[in-house]
Amino acid sequence: MKNGKILIIDDNEDVLFALNLLLEPYVEQVKVTTQPERIEHFMSTFQPDVILLDMNFRRDAISGQEGFFWLEKIKAADPDAVVLFITAYADTEKAVRAIKAGATDFIPKPWEKEKLLATLSAALKLRESRTEVNTLKQRVEVLESSEETGFEIIGESDVMQELFATVSKLKDTDANILILGENGTGKDLIARALYHHSPRSSQVFVSIDLGSIPEQLFESELFGYEKGAFTDARRDKPGRMEVASGGTLFLDEIGNLSLPMQAKLLTAIEKRQILRLGATRSVPIDVRLISATNMNIREMVQEGTFRQDLLYRINTIELHIPPLRERGNDILLLADHFLNRYARKYKKKLTGLTRDAKTKLQSYAWPGNVRELQHAIERAVILSDGSMLKPENFMLHPAPVHKKGELSDELNLSVLEKEAIERALRRADGNITRAAELLGITRFALYRKLDKLGL
Repeated sequence: MKNGKILIIDDNEDVLFALNLLLEPYVEQVKVTTQPERIEHFMSTFQPDVILLDMNFRRDAISGQEGFFWLEKIKAADPDAVVLFITAYADTEKAVRAIKAGATDFIPKPWEKEKLLATLSAALKLRESRTEVNTLKQRVEVLESSEETGFEIIGESDVMQELFATVSKLKDTDANILILGENGTGKDLIARALYHHSPRSSQVFVSIDLGSIPEQLFESELFGYEKGAFTDARRDKPGRMEVASGGTLFLDEIGNLSLPMQAKLLTAIEKRQILRLGATRSVPIDVRLISATNMNIREMVQEGTFRQDLLYRINTIELHIPPLRERGNDILLLADHFLNRYARKYKKKLTGLTRDAKTKLQSYAWPGNVRELQHAIERAVILSDGSMLKPENFMLHPAPVHKKGELSDELNLSVLEKEAIERALRRADGNITRAAELLGITRFALYRKLDKLGL
């Protein structure tokens, strides 16, 4: 056996001594106590896999009420706890009641060594199974939370055909890939395409937006935690890297990681193992990494804001996704695609775009790329009242062009805020951290403003 942590609670010190002596050669660790009121303390600090609990703690007590009381406390603290009752007065009625209350089995006094070890082995396997089930549940939750973006990879332009050809060449490889491109270009869709055409396509695809994770939650989100690792850690939770093991892990916005976070990620990638918060044993992982960023990551390496050794680990292959403004007629191709989709969704009888509407769409710079186009078409379809979309159906607001150092005459606060953010981003060459410093706000506040303003 030699695995598992066992907690034994009994008022008889001779029983504790005998069980400890018997079990020590077969399990990882044994803790004993005569004080049932310390159960919660041991559950949070020791985190036992199986609990052996006496049914009666008062002399001559035979009802088992005390055991049921403490069993209820245990199950309230951890619904998945595996509890074996220790009793000299086991009977069928008590056994049925105990199972209904959440106990797994009985250990009678006096015990037979082989039978006791067999019962304990079965209990440890049950605990392991429950842990695996919780891991699978977590995996399902992660997969369900990885929402699709809602726009497809569509393109006939030369630059997109070249990108598609490169993606096709990578279908049989397990190499780590770095995807570069502006916000809204579809980096996550390319990542999913790489996954679907990879040797790991039958395994999971787990996506995580690193730019949205506060630094203090980075380890618990990526590596997971053990029950009791911190105040709200009521049960074990595998991190995203563990959930993705065997499959593909998509690290979106990797350029937003601070240097300490980069170091922790690099260690996990190099060692191919992670250590949950509060754990003493590492968990091996086997993931194919796909990373993405909208930042100039090589410039960040030169500035010392991104680790070169981490870059070497994640960019065996680099893919560059062109912005929508460089894709020519793909703008109209995508516009028609979204128009048809939203006309069906909102039950509008639309046949297409007028010539002037097409001209307006093609002359716009689309700073938000495909995502912005998608939202513009959806809004236009909702507000339309004719058979074709017209220029006035599109509320596009190109950023005004000013001479260097010239200030806008616009007094609308949201427009001024947008201009200030755009100027900061240009001055910082797209580096979010530097742009936030120029604006005098935090990086996460800047992210919220970018999302609010559609940048």
